[in-house]
Amino acid sequence: MCVKLIYLFCMVSLLGCKQPGNTTAGDVQEKVTAAPAFNADSAYACIEKQVAFGPRVPNTEAHRACAAYLASELKRFGAEVKVQEATLKAYDGTPLQAQNIIGSYNPGNKSRVLLFAHWDSRPYADHDPDPANHRTPVLAADDGGSGVGVLLEAARQFGLKNPGVGVDILFFDAEDYGTPEFHTGPYTENSWCLGSQFWAKNPHEPGYKADFGILLDMVGARNAVFFKESTSMRYAPAIVEKVWTTARNLGYGRYFINARGGGITDDHEYVIKGRNIPCIDIINYDPESENGFAPHWHTVNDSMANIDRETLKAVGQTVLEVVYNYDNRK
Repeated sequence: MCVKLIYLFCMVSLLGCKQPGNTTAGDVQEKVTAAPAFNADSAYACIEKQVAFGPRVPNTEAHRACAAYLASELKRFGAEVKVQEATLKAYDGTPLQAQNIIGSYNPGNKSRVLLFAHWDSRPYADHDPDPANHRTPVLAADDGGSGVGVLLEAARQFGLKNPGVGVDILFFDAEDYGTPEFHTGPYTENSWCLGSQFWAKNPHEPGYKADFGILLDMVGARNAVFFKESTSMRYAPAIVEKVWTTARNLGYGRYFINARGGGITDDHEYVIKGRNIPCIDIINYDPESENGFAPHWHTVNDSMANIDRETLKAVGQTVLEVVYNYDNRK
């Protein structure tokens, strides 16, 4: 997960989507579909498998092995899989052999939901308390691995029970190869999120559209809290409210905080601006910390020791409920 820019939320008009709970006598009562139970143990195992490869830094063997694993798992869970390969340029000019991995369900359905996360690891633990670790790659159990783990378990459930709506699961590469803190040259914000920048200009399907998107970033830590991120509120307020209301109704209000947080430079920004798809970012945010994130962020301590099944369950079950009960009627 890239370095973030925190800024204040600016008020904007709500999207013209039907808001939950705002029914009148003439409205048709929404049908509630029973979503399958999200298996946190399965998601946890998927994260463990990624971490076992080692840091998934582009141009490494661990990266190549994990890419093959992710594609094969999506296929095993019944998705139509495409792998988008590209050579991307890092902040220092290094060519990165990147792979965006896409798994699609109900590909013929024009009404689609996009679920995405980044799968690569940060090559530098440049926020580690020990400067000796700053050039050490990060294991990325939470910052990368957790979002992918939740979406792999969601994919397994989609294979077992058709979600009805079209769903695309997209694992973006080269999100976390941005300018490190120790770099003495110029800093450019666009050095982050390289995979999503490429995909936004070159989607896996020409003219690709989705009704909305949900990004999962750092969604596995113990006692994680998810505030309503500002870019999400600017471009997709109705989706934010739908997701946060669903979480509260499921009893996960202590994770999904009913308050606005900061704005985050993350993959959803490039999907929004490049494909005009309203997207939200579910991301662990700590307003009390110096950088806004958990202590293990961009350190050598981003390991399985931080991953909590209850957090995975809260996020995963919420996402499944939203997808299985999505009504695209406007």
